[in-house]
Amino acid sequence: MIRICRIGNDHEPVFGSSLEDVKENNIQWHWADFYNPDEQEMKMLSDFYHFHPLAIEDCMDNFNQRPKMDFYEDYQFLVLHSLEQKELSAVELDMFVGENFIVTFHKEPVPELEATWKSMQDSKSLKRGPFFLMHSLIDKTVDEYFPPVYKMETELNEIEDNTKNDTVSELMDQLFDLRADLSKLRKTILPMRDMLYRMTHSERLNYLKEQHLYFNDVHDHLLKLAEMLESYRDFSSDIRDSYLSLNSNNMNTTMMTLTVITTIFMPLTFIAGVYGMNFKNMPELNWHYGYYIVWAVMLGIALCMFLYFVKRGWLGSGRRKRKKGLNRR
Repeated sequence: MIRICRIGNDHEPVFGSSLEDVKENNIQWHWADFYNPDEQEMKMLSDFYHFHPLAIEDCMDNFNQRPKMDFYEDYQFLVLHSLEQKELSAVELDMFVGENFIVTFHKEPVPELEATWKSMQDSKSLKRGPFFLMHSLIDKTVDEYFPPVYKMETELNEIEDNTKNDTVSELMDQLFDLRADLSKLRKTILPMRDMLYRMTHSERLNYLKEQHLYFNDVHDHLLKLAEMLESYRDFSSDIRDSYLSLNSNNMNTTMMTLTVITTIFMPLTFIAGVYGMNFKNMPELNWHYGYYIVWAVMLGIALCMFLYFVKRGWLGSGRRKRKKGLNRR
């Protein structure tokens, strides 16, 4: 599907135009949006616009291209990544921008593009030309990166505080899922940051000095997002290490408790084993109070060993109180 909006000399947008209409002399510039076009519509990129075959090939590629900006003789070719908010997957948006046209190409719906298209009637960029419209599309695309990043910060805080009293295993699963989402965001945001850096520092765009301030602002947003992602990545690593240490400490404590119990029962088992033998020549077996004496000795040994282990802090009473937020089951 191809839809076209042409802007006349009166700066009023006219929707529903055809490619033949953009050849008229009474228009300033036009916007052609190619949404999942068929083969016949794809040919218009080369037959009507005469775009470079390599740029067209990038549009037709089934795999997402890395965000980039290529310079051609009388136009620029950009690859942007819109963010699908639920799965955090990248949606490719290709863009050809010249002095009197802007052509967008995408195979999947792009909400930022749809919002810009619907706001064309009241857009101030109509008087300023296609390069300001390009900035508007890039700016809206980058703005949509912020909600999932802020949501990620909230989720990290919830994992750290463990307000739902989840187990360590459940918290670790949540944390690794979150780190996977962080990786998806980095693969989208960092290349976009590099592309905007190239755009703002390229000598081939010196004729866009007025727009440089706007693109610098978008680049600043991407720098902020990149710094936030790096800080969240470090934060998640710290939380992961804390929970791994806590889990290891709990296991060590459990093993220590079991070892202490086993140690207490070792002498008791020895005594019970000695007097459980069936030899006839065992004088103690004939003692009238021998049974009670053995019990007293065994209980005395067990009590002394228990008090010794408690004093050394080898049982639960000697452990320090855990910090709030890391007291997990």
